Amino acid sequence: MMKKWIIIAIGLLVLAGYFAWRTPAKPLALPGSTPVQIVKTVKVVAKSLEIQGVANGYVTPINSVDVHPRIQQIVRSIHVKEGQEVAAGQLLFTLDSRGDNSTVDKAKAQLARDSADLEDATIALKRNQELLIKSFVSQSVVDSARSKVESLKATIRSDQAAIDASNISLDYNQINASISGRIGAISVHPGSLAQPGGLPLVTITQFNPITVSFSVPEKELVNLSANSPQQNKPVMAMLADGRQLNGQLIFIDNAVDQQSGTLRLKAQFDNAKRLLWPGAFVTVHFVSHNLPNALVVPVQAVVTGPNNQFVYLVQADNHVKKQVVTVLNIDSEQAAISGVAMGDRVVVEGSQNLRPNSLVKEAEPVATPGAKSAKSRAP
Repeated sequence: MMKKWIIIAIGLLVLAGYFAWRTPAKPLALPGSTPVQIVKTVKVVAKSLEIQGVANGYVTPINSVDVHPRIQQIVRSIHVKEGQEVAAGQLLFTLDSRGDNSTVDKAKAQLARDSADLEDATIALKRNQELLIKSFVSQSVVDSARSKVESLKATIRSDQAAIDASNISLDYNQINASISGRIGAISVHPGSLAQPGGLPLVTITQFNPITVSFSVPEKELVNLSANSPQQNKPVMAMLADGRQLNGQLIFIDNAVDQQSGTLRLKAQFDNAKRLLWPGAFVTVHFVSHNLPNALVVPVQAVVTGPNNQFVYLVQADNHVKKQVVTVLNIDSEQAAISGVAMGDRVVVEGSQNLRPNSLVKEAEPVATPGAKSAKSRAP
């Protein structure tokens, strides 16, 4: 009977030892002690910041011309191809000019006939003037001859004007480019009827230089007027593929849109490589204004609470203080804030575990893999 109780006692001791081994030991907390939180901190620094403005813009050409004929006529020849670059004055279309050529020839023939009549009338006037001296004709005969000469001179001037008008109409049969640029789709073919009030024959768009139109909130007007009185502020356009183009502000509209509360601007860009196409959307970046002595911290140091934004300030006794701040600007992972002083230590990592008056300790720097300590390098 005694052996049975001994065996049971030994079994209970074994079970107690097993459970003691499986259960982790809890650290003993000293009465009144505060747990230490490991954090990373940085100091608030003062630096000059350029506050960037961002807007959505679209590419607009400086010049774009719809080519229309001035007369109704059949298209005879097309001298360009769709998408071609053309120079100002280059021949684009030739219309059927046979009717206008005949009109010019007719006007020239009329001028020749009237010129011959004027020559005869001039000779007759001279003869009558000689006869008047000898009293063979009356003064009325001379006056009539002079009147005929003057009338024929007026007729010749009219004939010359008709020739000039016919030549102008003849020139309308040749349609030239009014600006340099790139032509779009051609809407006619040889044999088509070109009409002044119809669709444009083609559209010519200037590509270089080119502009980007964008709108900014009306509050930016103060910054633009103060920082760019000559409207020459640098502007950067971000393309869809990540490339950047540098341009210059050239236009600020004279009124704010009452419905949207925005102001329209234009920036001009060099477009020799044809990176900007009319109608395309781009992201526009510009310098809104400068903060000469901004207090800057990493953006992750700013904690957003239910009612405000704040940072945790590390005090001299390594306890933290909740400090409400105002974020003035965020750019390139840096936040410009107010409500702190230069040199203050703020928590940048580990703030999720903090409460006001928490005790903190700076995290040890992580050693670079493969690096050796000074002691291990000592002989």
